[in-house]
Amino acid sequence: MDYSCKLGAANKLKTACLVVGVFKNNRLSPLGSSLDEATAGQIQGILKRQDFAADLGQTLMLYEPRDCAAVRILLVGLGEEKGFTPRQFGLALLPAFQLLDKSAAADCLVLLPNRQEDEDTYRLVREAVSAAESAVYRFQQCKSEKTPEKHPLKRVHFLAQSRAQQNAGNRAATHGRAIGVGSALAKELANLPGNICTPTYLAEQAQALARGKRKLKVRVLSEAQMDKLGMGALLSVSRGSRQPAKLIILEYKGGKPESKPVALVGKGLTFDAGGISIKSAANMDEMKYDMCGGASVLGTLAACVELDLPINVVGIVPSSENLPDGDANKPGDIVTSMSGQTIEILNTDAEGRLILCDALTYTERFKPAAVIDIATLTGACVVALGDQASGLMANDDKLADELLEAGTDCGDRTWRLPLFEEYQRQLDSNFADMANVGGRGAGAITAACFLSRYTKSFKWAHLDIAGTAWVSGNNKGATGRPVPLLTEFLLRRCNASM
Repeated sequence: MDYSCKLGAANKLKTACLVVGVFKNNRLSPLGSSLDEATAGQIQGILKRQDFAADLGQTLMLYEPRDCAAVRILLVGLGEEKGFTPRQFGLALLPAFQLLDKSAAADCLVLLPNRQEDEDTYRLVREAVSAAESAVYRFQQCKSEKTPEKHPLKRVHFLAQSRAQQNAGNRAATHGRAIGVGSALAKELANLPGNICTPTYLAEQAQALARGKRKLKVRVLSEAQMDKLGMGALLSVSRGSRQPAKLIILEYKGGKPESKPVALVGKGLTFDAGGISIKSAANMDEMKYDMCGGASVLGTLAACVELDLPINVVGIVPSSENLPDGDANKPGDIVTSMSGQTIEILNTDAEGRLILCDALTYTERFKPAAVIDIATLTGACVVALGDQASGLMANDDKLADELLEAGTDCGDRTWRLPLFEEYQRQLDSNFADMANVGGRGAGAITAACFLSRYTKSFKWAHLDIAGTAWVSGNNKGATGRPVPLLTEFLLRRCNASM
């Protein structure tokens, strides 16, 4: 979709629909009040009838408004004005954009709800663009008959009150659209079934992303090449599958040649049955989402390309399937990782850390400024944090704080969990350097403790996105997280945010 920020009188700007936010108790924003005055009190006249309570996300469409160039006016409930946040603005607009996408309105003009002196225009527009991108996304790649909307929403404009607000809004729209492009790519890859999105397919999509892009290069390592590097942990996971494992390396060079890159390492398990420690049948179809970490790396690199960010970024995606087979890992097997450390496999369903540990070791060669791994790693993290925040663990406080602040500002939040040295003893093994699981207690933390043994040479953070990468139930589908968080983090790293 196209986005821009405009100036002018709301009643005089031509649009298929004016979107007007309303707070509880019939409170209108300054722009909303100006529109109401210019149209002889039409909006307040309707609000006084008390048919519209202004609950967050509630909508009411008004047709053929008087003294107004717009064809329609859509009232959108913003909830209580006290404590109103940009995040709530996005939540309120999501159902509004969904409604407009099903209407005959190909464009709309959204009145920003803040005052001229407020400095939150950037965040308001970012949240609104995110809502619009989510509203129009549909997965139809595997449908025999595609059913696009007859008159899809194509253009969203925002009305500001000053040149400064307009500039901030246009910058936010550019950033938000790029994040939308990256999130949509991550969703599309994650929503594909495992028989289509194999490790080879994922590698091909990375190559397609880089095609024609001067600053983005992709290499894909085969199993034979990984074997020469000694990636025994990663390759042990793919032994039970007929699909060969791939190590996908993306290099985005937008910064100075001598500038150290930020490395993003994403778990790319395109299907996880658990191996010999097989999962229960209930909801096993959702294990196609075990590659959401890898999908988020591709999505974030897509956003970097869209924004032409002045920063160097390396994306590493170890990709495999985890299936039961006569040659698959068995509980009690011992494998040797690329770092030379040996691992006793007590549970073959704890495979994500096995492919990630070799990928993290491989990342050392890029001499990164910081490394962030992203993985749907543990059910324990879902128990701890639910579907609201991703788990965050790190060996560097400054890096952790950067991610926490970026997540809070962009609404893609994380919550930090400890990595106390005392947790490491849960990984003790009588037969190898470590076990791949640490028992029932603190499962998300001991998984990160395992990975930390491969990150001693760089600043590292781990994002456990098992609870945030997709939703279940009737609205089942990938969320595209944490593409917004990672892109916000990179924008801040190159001083391009706000």
